[in-house]
Amino acid sequence: MASRGTVKASANFNASEDAEVLHKAMKGLGTDEDAILQLLTARSNGQRQEIKAAYKTLFGKDLVDDLKGELGGKFETLIVALMTLPLTYDVTCLRNAIKGAGTDEKVLVEILASRTAQQVKDIVAAYRQEYDDDLEEDVCGDTSGHFKRLLVILLQASRQTGIQEGNIESDAQALFKAGEEKFGTDEQSFVTILGNRSAQHLRKVFDAYMKLSGYEMEESIQRETSGGLRDLLLAVVKCARSVPAYFAETLYYAMKGAGTDDNTLIRVMVTRSEVDMLDIRAEFRKMFACSLHSMIKGDTSGDYRKALLMLCGGDDA
Repeated sequence: MASRGTVKASANFNASEDAEVLHKAMKGLGTDEDAILQLLTARSNGQRQEIKAAYKTLFGKDLVDDLKGELGGKFETLIVALMTLPLTYDVTCLRNAIKGAGTDEKVLVEILASRTAQQVKDIVAAYRQEYDDDLEEDVCGDTSGHFKRLLVILLQASRQTGIQEGNIESDAQALFKAGEEKFGTDEQSFVTILGNRSAQHLRKVFDAYMKLSGYEMEESIQRETSGGLRDLLLAVVKCARSVPAYFAETLYYAMKGAGTDDNTLIRVMVTRSEVDMLDIRAEFRKMFACSLHSMIKGDTSGDYRKALLMLCGGDDA
């Protein structure tokens, strides 16, 4: 699959030359932030890892440590995120979400609802290797109820593939009976069906559900559930419909209204920059009255803004 990212590997790449440029940008008094962000946003993550290795070879120092020493604030957080291997980044985000003060449910929901089955398997393995802990156990220790159950299902990373023609109607019926048709909600049916069917299958189920009930799946979930479970079910449904649309909406609400959710903004811009940022931008433009570029520009400032706009890669005015 051709990458739909905005960040691509640089064609005439020389890791040692890049390491020299970064070293020079941090040497002596003052730091040339612009040189750092222009270079790092124009290299793929794989190339950044090579630059990191070359930097150590040339200067006997860790590039990320040096960057942390020279930069600060949100800009530093963004640059360090860019320097981290994607798998390590996901694993670290999940660990911090669980082990921090209180559980950051938003991060659990976003990562586990949007990553592919293979990515989730890799995350579980890398988490064990990094922390000598079981991610599922850690998640279970920190969550409860049907929210916990659906997270556990997603961690199994064993969604069915393809479309089960014979089950489309019965799945829609089961969801209808579990929610709109009865007094109170049978959350288990939602959790089992939405957690185990393939995205293609679920899209057909959502159409059948609409015909049957007169409601979009999301409307019913909004009405029938609450809290972390609602957020997770909505994320699963939105990702089944379109992962880029899910992230476009996530970015919009990270910036809309008073204050910016910078952690979410950084996480999404970094993790999707080499995957589907072009599609996210297109979906954003369709869903909202402005471009992603213009919203980032209006909501951020300084080197942090410059770097985010480089990752965005263009304005769909």
